[in-house]
Amino acid sequence: MGNRRDDLLDAAIEVLGTSGVHGLTHRRVDAAAGLPSGSCSNHFRTRDALLEAVVERFADRERRNFESLVVGAAPAGPEELAQVITRMAHDAVGPHRTLTLARYAILVEAGIHPSIRARLLTTGARVNAYFMTWLRLAGSTDPDRHAPLIMNHWTGVVLHELAVPDPAFDPSSQFTSLVTAVFRTKVPT
Repeated sequence: MGNRRDDLLDAAIEVLGTSGVHGLTHRRVDAAAGLPSGSCSNHFRTRDALLEAVVERFADRERRNFESLVVGAAPAGPEELAQVITRMAHDAVGPHRTLTLARYAILVEAGIHPSIRARLLTTGARVNAYFMTWLRLAGSTDPDRHAPLIMNHWTGVVLHELAVPDPAFDPSSQFTSLVTAVFRTKVPT
């Protein structure tokens, strides 16, 4: 069991992932956390403060999920990298579906609220640094160019699967084709 603040943030993530951003209220977070009314507002005076704290919490939870999923993985080529991001996609739409839905809800809010956007850029920079290392290990000659191509595609595939679930969801061949093609494309000089 975490501390009360973390319990509230985990409850806020649950509310976001099941009810969307419009369902996120202090009262609903209190109820989801099983805490007395007013607990959430005591920790996070405004909805914006709550959303900003949620960004940090879900980034931490996603990082921990990611690390446990890929512990010891060091992709030695584009095919292995594709396997890893396929596992990440299955995890995002399966066991951690609610957390992923909360992330997408926050991404939409970031388009409206500069403070949330700033938090996402900070937390995203940590993920990007890790992914850039993987790209280099897998043989990327231009990780700065390859990272957005691969991860933006991954984000779209996961979003589509969340919105329109397919019982036979298997993006492995798609990711393998993409990563292989991206790595082999030469940059015009």
